[in-house]
Amino acid sequence: MADFVEHMGVVEDCKGQIVFVRIEQQAACVGCHARSACSAAEKEDKIVEVFYAKNDVKKGDRVLLIGQCSLGLYAVLLAYVLPFLLILFALFLTSMFVENELVSGTISLLIIFPYYVVLSMFKDRMKRKFSFEITKL
Repeated sequence: MADFVEHMGVVEDCKGQIVFVRIEQQAACVGCHARSACSAAEKEDKIVEVFYAKNDVKKGDRVLLIGQCSLGLYAVLLAYVLPFLLILFALFLTSMFVENELVSGTISLLIIFPYYVVLSMFKDRMKRKFSFEITKL
């Protein structure tokens, strides 16, 4: 497994130390010879916001975005695995103290909202952690 993910992109805009890069995101089957007949082949442009301290890129420059795979796994952990475990833990805990299964299930599902609120409070901090590095081409 590669340690890095690379995407070619074009700089769309620069605002201070924030660079907006347009990348073309493709499904894994885009390279297939039967893609024109297949509805699973999808291709779309995404704008990626990147913190970049240097000021040597401008609108229209071709760049290479490099991201660490481990950060992607960490993002999956924060977005999916921990909330799932939190729901399971809350379900087991509430089922021990509450007789009604409907109430127990509802409480354990509602416990996820405070988790995502706390996660969103750290949005700016996570933007800096989950960022790409830019290499000018």
